[in-house]
Amino acid sequence: MKETAQILREKGLKVTPQRIAVYNMLLNSTEHPNAETIYRALEPTNPTMSLATVYKTLDYFKQLGLVQELNVGEGSSRYDAVVKCHPHTVCMQCGKVQDLFLDELTEIHKKVKEELDFQVNCEQLILYGICGDCRKNKIEA
Repeated sequence: MKETAQILREKGLKVTPQRIAVYNMLLNSTEHPNAETIYRALEPTNPTMSLATVYKTLDYFKQLGLVQELNVGEGSSRYDAVVKCHPHTVCMQCGKVQDLFLDELTEIHKKVKEELDFQVNCEQLILYGICGDCRKNKIEA
């Protein structure tokens, strides 16, 4: 696997400790954090980094195709380093966002193309419901 610094250089970005930290956090997270969550997690080890830096970095990453931005209806975007189009689930109780890799859903664009004569470049399917942990906790409560 390529080093983060090399990936950033190949995309034409200046390599900074802040950019490396943000990208590494996203690469190693399945939580789809928002900018504020990223900032709070990285602040102890990057005390000179500001929230504005995190927002600018995420915007650069999004423009260069290093991350995808998810709007799950919370008022702030979440970010995912898995840029290949794929669906997500969102728990309406705890807010957890998870990747969903089901061939039937990730291949939906093929059916749309056939039936509607519409070429889909990427889809963002989001399924809303209650996760297993929240359902379990409700039963136990």
